[in-house]
Amino acid sequence: MAGGKLSARQKMINLMYLVFIAMMAMNMSKEVLSAFSAMDAKFESTNEFTTASNDNLLKGLALKAEEKPAEFRVVANKALQIKSISDKFDAYIESLKKDILEGGKYELENGMLPAEEMDNGDYLDEKWFTGDRLTKVGQEVMRVFEKYKSDVKEVLAGDVTYERAIENFDKRFDFSDIKPEEGAKLSYLDYNFKGFPAIASYAKLTSFQNDVKTTEANLYNVFLGNSLEEAVTLKNYQAIVIPDKNAFFAGEKFQGKVVLGKYASVTPVKLNINGNDVALTEKGAIDSLGNARLNFTTGSVGENEVKGTFTFMEKGVELPIEFTGNYVVVPRPNSATISADKMNVVYRGVVNPMTISFAGVSDNKVNANAVGLKKLSNGKYEMRPQTGREVTINVTATLDDGSKVGDKKTFRIKDLPKPLGKFNGQVGNAKLPRNNVEIGKLSADFGDDFDFTLPINIVSFTMKVPGKPSVNVNGNRLNTAAKNALRSARRGDIVQFINIKAKAPNNPIRIKTVTPVVVELSN
Repeated sequence: MAGGKLSARQKMINLMYLVFIAMMAMNMSKEVLSAFSAMDAKFESTNEFTTASNDNLLKGLALKAEEKPAEFRVVANKALQIKSISDKFDAYIESLKKDILEGGKYELENGMLPAEEMDNGDYLDEKWFTGDRLTKVGQEVMRVFEKYKSDVKEVLAGDVTYERAIENFDKRFDFSDIKPEEGAKLSYLDYNFKGFPAIASYAKLTSFQNDVKTTEANLYNVFLGNSLEEAVTLKNYQAIVIPDKNAFFAGEKFQGKVVLGKYASVTPVKLNINGNDVALTEKGAIDSLGNARLNFTTGSVGENEVKGTFTFMEKGVELPIEFTGNYVVVPRPNSATISADKMNVVYRGVVNPMTISFAGVSDNKVNANAVGLKKLSNGKYEMRPQTGREVTINVTATLDDGSKVGDKKTFRIKDLPKPLGKFNGQVGNAKLPRNNVEIGKLSADFGDDFDFTLPINIVSFTMKVPGKPSVNVNGNRLNTAAKNALRSARRGDIVQFINIKAKAPNNPIRIKTVTPVVVELSN
């Protein structure tokens, strides 16, 4: 601004502007620094008042512990633990504030901070930080901060009454990393103290002390039963038995859990099932939500009752919650259900659909095997019987506890029945004109009583006309010789079709000789 080809007058004006802006910045800096000093003084005054108030609350707790020891003795001891932890942490923060004053060589003036002199934060930056990391001193500061937090939560742990108080405490003392709107994630100390004037860091530590004393006040009120921090009671909760399944086999292990009507991260201190105490210290006895797992031998077949007591801690006193529930025990399966979907036997040469299951066991845990048996899907099979007169199907089922049970059943294998012969669709005896017989054809099937579908084709037959030699024919229609013999027949003559042979397309199974067909000529 002051350089370039400008007149001497213009250079002087520009220089005056620079001096003026610098002076404004200096004045603003002084105002900000003074504001931090005033804020620190207000926190100090509030801390003195809160300390006196906390002392009165402690005295009140001590008095109640004497008057009603059963109700207040435990919480009074907790209050003393909180005071000891808080006083120790408050003293540590005070030592950090003293170090800022001594390290920067700042002296109080009539009890007030020299705000305008505390505009530099180099001392704390060099002592707590090295590049993007914390120094050993900085790490120690964070360790003490975290220890204060864990010590307070340890005093409150295991009692649902303090659940809300713990939530508020976690929010008030959140030391997790912070992601600003721009730039990389920063540690708690980096975000709150690095690069700030000494007066700002000093005031922040004083506000930290205020948080500690406010936390004391909140917890003392909770211990006294006041509503500064909302307490939770379990008296209106209901314990519920939730079995892993509704029915169990006799002698099988019951598996399930007991939960409260309102799910919460509350860990029980005792559990009694059917008069027996459960060891909650064993691995898997308590899940992440505080639910207790049940594992005991079931009773006799039929409906059984499970009952017991779920015990929690509330305000330092055991709170028992009784529960009751029912479960059904069914007999352990010892036989399979095996049935042919079409008949009580299986037929050679055709596909026999079958359903195979095991009572009380899901189909995906059942396996069957036999010669000619093929599994299509869970519970569905098809049987193609091979040689022999019988086939045995072996079934194995896997129960929920991993044990296996088995069964087997033997089926008779039957050959296909003798096919029924037909001429022009008519079975057995027919009455047709000679011309219809001449152009007609033979066919065969297994009849309406046979539930399987197996198409068959006529491959040969013998035709007999009265007074004429028998004629052998290949195929299912009359050949020339058969037609000539038929033309000599008269009205009322009986034409016989015997020795009828048939085959199933694409199936090597042997088909029995087809039943004969008799046709009476009508003209």
